[in-house]
Amino acid sequence: MARIAVLHNTLDFQGGADVVCLSVCAALQREHDVTLYTLSETTPRALAERFEIDLDADALDVRVPRGGVTVARTLSAAAPAIGPQLAFRSVLLRAVFERDAAPFDLAVSTANELSLSIPSVQYVHYPQFGAHRSRDAAASPLDRLWSYLAGPERAGLVDRERAAFAGNVTLLANSAWTADVVADRYGVTPTVLHPPVDPIDAGRDWRDREDGVVVVGRLAPDKRALAAIRVVDGVRERGRDLHLHIVGSAPRAYRQYARRVAAAAAERSYVTVERDASRERLESLLGTHKYGLNLKPEEHFGMSVAEYVAAGMVAFAPDSGGQREVLDERDDRLFGSENEAVDLLVAAVDADDPPALPADRFAAARFRGEIRRVVDRALH
Repeated sequence: MARIAVLHNTLDFQGGADVVCLSVCAALQREHDVTLYTLSETTPRALAERFEIDLDADALDVRVPRGGVTVARTLSAAAPAIGPQLAFRSVLLRAVFERDAAPFDLAVSTANELSLSIPSVQYVHYPQFGAHRSRDAAASPLDRLWSYLAGPERAGLVDRERAAFAGNVTLLANSAWTADVVADRYGVTPTVLHPPVDPIDAGRDWRDREDGVVVVGRLAPDKRALAAIRVVDGVRERGRDLHLHIVGSAPRAYRQYARRVAAAAAERSYVTVERDASRERLESLLGTHKYGLNLKPEEHFGMSVAEYVAAGMVAFAPDSGGQREVLDERDDRLFGSENEAVDLLVAAVDADDPPALPADRFAAARFRGEIRRVVDRALH
């Protein structure tokens, strides 16, 4: 049994990265002593229950630094003005962890790349440092500072059978698209390990499902719930009687946007917004409706899109990012604009063809097994 530290900058945004974090903890608990370092208001137990992750919360040692909850709450409250500041949270978390690092055998970062003093496995959802090195990325004014304080040095990277920083870091990425971004910034290509998404029992045959659209994800500007409403407006204007369910959390950082979404829905009888719905309710919606829609461009993987597929829905997403992989790069499911999204949905309603993609492609058992294998290799 090894002592393993899992580093995750925050659980407060309640999205796919947090599912990965808790799934990693659950996968490693069986054979190792696991400690989670985080700066969060949200507890692992609450999130595990919401996403139905088989985590032994009582056995998980959670280390939130003194004042960490207050810091997390303050950053979330300030996010509408200054942005989420995930890189800053990672800088703080790394500084806290490095004071404790010596007794651990391995660190596992589920909050992207970090410069650490002990061997590590690092799961990259999207690189958080080094944007100033890329011609294609918009670097924040503080990117160079955060990169200096907590980011790995490109010059110290070694590309071996599995990408590594100075030979003691194993890099993983949530999609081939993200892996390419990492390669651009650091000169190494991570191994792709898609996040865990179990099949969702449909409960109904295709012909018995409702002609409705479900949009899943936190109620945040980058998820573009208001754009989803416009798309369904456009489909209805062309004579197809679709309705829309928007289902998501409203973390403190995005309460203002959530109110705008609720106001837009209140003006339309065919749009329903459900905040903080239970997992049972979410799976019921996914299993009884035909269409799933994502509007965020360059989604790093697309957890909600993968859930649509897992529930036997016909899914649509922007033609960019990791969600292209989730939808097998199908032209009839990927769009470049809201007008194209309307066209694709109208065509799908008219054809009424059931989905063709396998529901078990990203099953959690595959993810957990691979995490255990990667960690065992890093320990030996």
